[in-house]
Amino acid sequence: MNPTNIGFDDLSPPPVDLRAEVLAGLRQTPKRLPPKLFYDQRGSALFDAITRLPEYYPTRCELAILRERRDEILARLGRHGVLIEYGSGSSEKIRLLLETLRPALYMPLDISREHLLQACAALAKDHPWLRIHAVAVDYSSPWRFPAIESRARRIGFFPGSSIGNFEPEAARRFLAAERATLGPDGGLLLGVDLKKDPQVLHTAYNDSDGITAAFNRNILEHINRALDASIDPQAFEHRAFYNEPLGRIEMHLVSLLDQSLEVAGETLSIAAQESIHTENSYKYSKSDLVALASGAGFDVQDWWTDDRGYFALAYLEVAQSAPTQVTT
Repeated sequence: MNPTNIGFDDLSPPPVDLRAEVLAGLRQTPKRLPPKLFYDQRGSALFDAITRLPEYYPTRCELAILRERRDEILARLGRHGVLIEYGSGSSEKIRLLLETLRPALYMPLDISREHLLQACAALAKDHPWLRIHAVAVDYSSPWRFPAIESRARRIGFFPGSSIGNFEPEAARRFLAAERATLGPDGGLLLGVDLKKDPQVLHTAYNDSDGITAAFNRNILEHINRALDASIDPQAFEHRAFYNEPLGRIEMHLVSLLDQSLEVAGETLSIAAQESIHTENSYKYSKSDLVALASGAGFDVQDWWTDDRGYFALAYLEVAQSAPTQVTT
């Protein structure tokens, strides 16, 4: 990395006791595993492949909005601010936004230190004008904004409908915390996957090539590698469906037979047709998002969708009545 244009703060949380977390989840009824376990090296590669599938619309829709509405987005966000990205990437989305906004400072946040540094190095190489201050942090938990030499307006970017992976109350708490980070004149550009024909959602999470199924099963491969476990991923069926009353896609791994799971020196049982719940992905209507934002101290100031109304980018500003303190 070029030290003249990249700064770095390591606020990484202490290592989690993965063994205890996995065993606790598999002892629950119903069984659960944390979705962060999807993203080992293979899982990240599989997710990249998912974003290119014809059935998986969110990435293409979000890119189309960023391209087609870039002038409107620029008018709302303005140039030369501090652009904070929740979840770092060297993807086409952040590159489009960087070229549009030309921020005085780009601050990517990511829990994975190595992924963060690699992404920053790639961006710095391709954007020599860009000043970067990377922060290794679990941004879903309270975090301390680093000392930076800039009083420019702060703009958050949380793309890819990642807000949908939070349970509703957790989503509100997350937005409320980021409102404080962004400050009284801050703004947030938020990717939102919209409620739509359940068949479209079903197809997106059950692709014909089986990539999403492989991604889901890889959580078991990750456990095998990390915890010296001996779970047969092929003894589980990928099952993803839209739970309409709760407004969310659920992903599960369903056991095809009665079996024992050997994990980190312990033996756990799972019955045929019993599931391990691996992920939720909440979908929103505009009124849902307005209510969520309001509860967190934001006003929805603008709303851009793709031509089919599958996906939205929402622009939020701190509500006038919201607290004005900035976390330090």
